[in-house]
Amino acid sequence: MTRKAVYSAALVAVVAATAMTIASIVTPNWISYSDTGKSGDTVYDRFGLHRRCRSTAPGGCMHFPDEQQCEGDGSWFCNTWRTTGFLMSLAVVMDLVTVVGFLVIMAGGKAKRETGWRILCAMLGITAILEFGAMAIVGYVFDNDDLFHVPGYALDVSWYLCTSSAALAVLSAVGLAISAFVLPPEEGYIFLRDSTDV
Repeated sequence: MTRKAVYSAALVAVVAATAMTIASIVTPNWISYSDTGKSGDTVYDRFGLHRRCRSTAPGGCMHFPDEQQCEGDGSWFCNTWRTTGFLMSLAVVMDLVTVVGFLVIMAGGKAKRETGWRILCAMLGITAILEFGAMAIVGYVFDNDDLFHVPGYALDVSWYLCTSSAALAVLSAVGLAISAFVLPPEEGYIFLRDSTDV
C-alpha cells in the first residue's frame, strides 16, 4: 500500500525532474565547443534545442535550426533536431500533468492512494520514454553528423539534465510500485475493546 509519505517523496522527485527538463530546454547547452586561444579569447559554439550561441554571432545567439539549414542535405539534421525539441516539450507537458495527478491523488484520500499509483507510474514511464528518446536522438546526431566531427565538441549540461530527469522519473515510478506491494495497508482497522472486558 502506497502511503502519503511515499507519494510526497515521489512528488518532490518529480518536481525536481520537471525543473531539470525545463532547464535542459531553456539552456542552449546540449552540445558545445569551447577553446581558449593564446590571446586569452574564448571561442565557443553551443547548441540548444531552439537556439545556437556562438562567440562569432552578432548578439551571441540565434534561432536554430534556421530555414537555410533545413534545405537540401540539411533537412535530415533539421527534422531530427526539431523532433528532439518536440519530444522534450511533450515531456514537460507530461511532467506537469503528472505533478497535478500527484496532488489530486494525495488530496483524494486513502482510496485514491491505493489505486492512483498505477496511473502515476504509467505517466512517469511515458515521460521517461520521451526523454530517453530525445537523449538518444541527440547522442546519435552527435556521433554521426558532420557538424560535430570537429574535435572539441562534446555533449553538455542540457543533455545530462535530460538523462538525469528521465532516470529520476523511472526511479520514482519504481519506488511507487514497490511501495504499493511491500508496505502494509495504511491506517488499518482498529479493534475496539469490548465494554464487558472492563
